[in-house]
Amino acid sequence: MTATLYGYAFLDDFVLLYPVYALLFSDTGLSVGQISSLFALWSITGVLLEVPSGAWADAVSRRLLLWVGPLLTAAGFALWVIVPSYWAFALGFVLWGTGGALASGALEALVYDELDHLGAADRYARVMGRARAARLMATMASVGLAGPVFALGGYQAVGAASVLAALLTAAIATRFPEHRVTRASADDSWAATLRAGLAEARADRSVRGALLLVPAVGAVWGALDEYTPLLVRDLGVTEETVPYLILLIWAGATAGSLLTGPAERLGTTGLAVLLAGAALALATGAVARTPAGIGLVALAFGAFQLADVLADVRLQHRIDEARRATLTSVAGLGTDLGTVAVYGLYGLLGTTTAHGTVFALLAVPYLVTALVLAGGARAARARL
Repeated sequence: MTATLYGYAFLDDFVLLYPVYALLFSDTGLSVGQISSLFALWSITGVLLEVPSGAWADAVSRRLLLWVGPLLTAAGFALWVIVPSYWAFALGFVLWGTGGALASGALEALVYDELDHLGAADRYARVMGRARAARLMATMASVGLAGPVFALGGYQAVGAASVLAALLTAAIATRFPEHRVTRASADDSWAATLRAGLAEARADRSVRGALLLVPAVGAVWGALDEYTPLLVRDLGVTEETVPYLILLIWAGATAGSLLTGPAERLGTTGLAVLLAGAALALATGAVARTPAGIGLVALAFGAFQLADVLADVRLQHRIDEARRATLTSVAGLGTDLGTVAVYGLYGLLGTTTAHGTVFALLAVPYLVTALVLAGGARAARARL
């Protein structure tokens, strides 16, 4: 199963269109406002479908959603290069967002339950950390290959490669094992599953806390990742140097993913210390405005990636199998909404403030989360 997972994760993010799709939109004649509306449509699609798709994954086969999703993505990419136009791009983003929503929650739930079936649920952190590392390596590989492939065949070539990768992702998804028995009764519809999942979160404080921790860890740094090129360019380095420093940041995040196995032994206090240290590294590195400071940002992103996986692990350990994908998707929705909020806040602050300062200010929520975790750990020890 793990080999299937790593192949799935790599190919799912091996999208040569990533570095050039904004250029495709612009070269087709779209304005900045039209391009921004496409990104908004993509985000809205994910937000609207995140939780219903998770509940559906608990009511039907999770493996089914994992191979249907990439097929929708492949169709969207094909539309972009076959009939490039605003409406084709819009439909492509809806298909891509739908495909991503179908997999969100379903993948984590399937992997955890299959490991649990094998008596290896304690390996979930290590396995998912490596899967996220595979995704990051795929992104770096797609950035590196997009230029040569584009030089050979233009947008049609990078589009064809992206469609092929999505089709291969779907094919690999059919190889996932699934020993869980799906339910077909009317009482177990996706809507009923969603209501049961939310009721579990309301009734169980530990589930509720784990549910809130996922967006608290993932939303801010996930949004800041989009602004790292602007942070790097503010250093005054040449344009040719920017990609190398961005790769350094991604390398830090990849290293964090690979450390999740040993780091699972961190308790609540250890996670609080990790987040506080990452916040200080992010703030210090961002305001330093030197290449060495970018090294600190890379270290911080590695710690955030590590904490992101650990937050997911805490959630998976606390939720019931029958509602695993549902509540994982609820946590994903919280992350999506938090990320959108950070985009808006960054837009307001970034108009009058240097990028390094904005990064430092947005490190503050992690210090707050660390303090809340540390306080919770002290209260738990006091009750013993």
